[in-house]
Amino acid sequence: MRALKWLAVVISTYVVIFASVHALPNDDGVAISATSALPLTAIAESRSDAWDSNPATVRYRLDASRSKFIAHALSGGLLWFKGHDHLIAVRDFTGEAQLTPDAIMPASLEIVAKAASMEETSSVFTEPQKQIINKELREIVLLPDQYPDIVFRSTNVTGKSISAGQYDLKIAGNLTLLGVTRPITIPTKVIVSGNELRAQGEFSIDRGDFKVKATSAMHGLIRVRNKVKFEFDIVGLRE
Repeated sequence: MRALKWLAVVISTYVVIFASVHALPNDDGVAISATSALPLTAIAESRSDAWDSNPATVRYRLDASRSKFIAHALSGGLLWFKGHDHLIAVRDFTGEAQLTPDAIMPASLEIVAKAASMEETSSVFTEPQKQIINKELREIVLLPDQYPDIVFRSTNVTGKSISAGQYDLKIAGNLTLLGVTRPITIPTKVIVSGNELRAQGEFSIDRGDFKVKATSAMHGLIRVRNKVKFEFDIVGLRE
């Protein structure tokens, strides 16, 4: 960068000297000189300052094995079985987060979750009960054979730095579930330490917006309500 500045200074010096010696007349016959133009040094300084103040965006690959992503359906919510709440874990997902240190922007987030990997994890259920719940998740609610991926892609990220390596962000984007895409905004706390990024937060969706069907009453999975809350603690590793 210093070499570019030095080169710009040298070039601008020669331009100014050349122009002052070979001043050309304008249409009115009045001599003009390149010294009246903006010096190249000023342009070089401006551009180099912009380069210096624009640190490179850092990319992080999401690591599902070190992360937690849970759909929380309250009793009477999307799923209900003998009055207990449900904790449906997303076991398999991939994605990438991008963040620009200090400036935040440019920033982005993309997550692709495998619908077939979602399963009941609440300890209040027996293994046979979990098998019933997971069967209805696949066959009635999520339909992974037809819609294998649940996708979120950010369209805008805003927020502020609250301390060194910590940010409060609002990540706006599009969520695609069962082939339906809707805009959502996810409040997120981001912590960057060394080569690791950790994103924590929660958001809710209305299942009716995504045409998610209710489960049947065949196995006691009844009392359908629309709101489903997602909680996440996602780890990304710097690429």
